[in-house]
Amino acid sequence: MVSFADVEDAADRLEGIAHRTPVLTSSTLDELVGAEVFLKCENFQRMGAFKFRGAYNAISRLDQEQLQRGVVAYSSGNHAQAVALACRLLGAKAVILMPADAPAAKLDATRGYGAEVITFDRYTENREELGRKLAGERGLALIPPYENAHIMAGQGTAALELLTETGPLDALVVPVGGGGLIAGCSTAAKALHPEIRVIGVEPETADDTRQSLAAGERVTIPVPRSIADGLTAAVPGELTFSVNRRLVDEIAVVSEDEIRAAMRLAFERLKLVVEPSGAVGIAALLAGRITAPRVGVVISGGNVGVDRFAEIMR
Repeated sequence: MVSFADVEDAADRLEGIAHRTPVLTSSTLDELVGAEVFLKCENFQRMGAFKFRGAYNAISRLDQEQLQRGVVAYSSGNHAQAVALACRLLGAKAVILMPADAPAAKLDATRGYGAEVITFDRYTENREELGRKLAGERGLALIPPYENAHIMAGQGTAALELLTETGPLDALVVPVGGGGLIAGCSTAAKALHPEIRVIGVEPETADDTRQSLAAGERVTIPVPRSIADGLTAAVPGELTFSVNRRLVDEIAVVSEDEIRAAMRLAFERLKLVVEPSGAVGIAALLAGRITAPRVGVVISGGNVGVDRFAEIMR
């Protein structure tokens, strides 16, 4: 499990390493949604997404012998880049399993950080099994994208920073894929302000956490397809769900067109480049699915190439 003390410890470890990302406001957005909105812009984090926080917090705790042997991770893109960058900073070798249809910008960036990239078919192969096999064969430390207490604690530092800057909020809105970001953020948020509502947002086509919370147990759905590729988990993590079933108050869902509209508004009016997964919180507010006077929104990342951005907008 992850505790608030773990989040604070992660914040100390990340001090001077991770960026303290800006919290931005927009009168235009406030007027559109009828609320005071604070955007925690993890699109300005190192490697362009919140994932660096958890990856560095976890990998930096490995001993020197393991760092020399290296680590393996699996990811559709942002965790891949985060692990690759953290390993470069710590002098470790990174081997990353990535879907063959991952966005080209994320594949290129991961290789650019020095990682060995091995692709797989996300629709026919199991990435967890592939990762465990590779770790065993090569003696690598497996760094999962969310099923790890240090990963969750690192991600929670985003909410810790946000709430330290804004003070009490009525709601905290967080994208949900495997559940690591919202698990860490809800741990920090509820410790600081027990009355805050923590609201996750998923694509309509990838609502495994919404279904799981409604059922009271982890539900597996068919492998989802969405432009929000970072949120297409088929089942919540076991560790993350154990946290989120206690601390997350509700899940909102958004359509593909609503995600596109949020990306467009962020680009045209807020001057922010936001990837589809990072735009779902804004999408839920614009669609009227979340109402609260003072709302914090975690923009989880901005890793979308210009060609992919133009394709999505078309």
